[in-house]
Amino acid sequence: MTRPLTAAQRRLIEAADPGTGRLKGTEAQLTALVKRGLAFRHPRPPHDHFLTPAGHRAREALTEPQAPASTGGVFAARAGGEPVSPAAEGPARTREVTSAWQGMLELRRMTNPDASTERPCAWERTHLVQAAALALEAAGHRPAGADGEDGYRVRDTPQPDAVAVYAPDAAALRACAETLEGAGWQAGEYTEPRTRRRYVLASPRRV
Repeated sequence: MTRPLTAAQRRLIEAADPGTGRLKGTEAQLTALVKRGLAFRHPRPPHDHFLTPAGHRAREALTEPQAPASTGGVFAARAGGEPVSPAAEGPARTREVTSAWQGMLELRRMTNPDASTERPCAWERTHLVQAAALALEAAGHRPAGADGEDGYRVRDTPQPDAVAVYAPDAAALRACAETLEGAGWQAGEYTEPRTRRRYVLASPRRV
């Protein structure tokens, strides 16, 4: 279970710059936020610390208490096929996804050497399924339901830098490929030799 934030951590996050997410605090305080995945240390001098997408969401929850809380407490992109509570659907989920995607674009801007938001960042390359699923859900695609409801499914592949995306029909599959390409991924359609099932193989673009 995720430990609750300390009072000092809450103050640091609430005081972060609303535009850039830049943090100010002691080295120990900032390091603690980095360990929790709520902040990252910029690789270029002066090596300031900034909120990650999870940190931005935590700040939003702290500064906008009237917004409904996530049932799980932590945002997770939907790869398709997960059981989802009805309470986690609707406008609240849409706001969560939109906030997470904006945080991801900010993370790209702050961590890509050229400050590009058009290309996936290092975090996305180490969290391929979550990153691809977030790009799809943020663009309005619907994930498959746990009960077999039609929608996309993002899955790991034997390739260390690629995911497979499945969709209920050819048009939906092509739409998923176009969305990922627009989000900075390389995407191509393939056919599984054994099942003849079509899928999209996607990997983060490097240039």
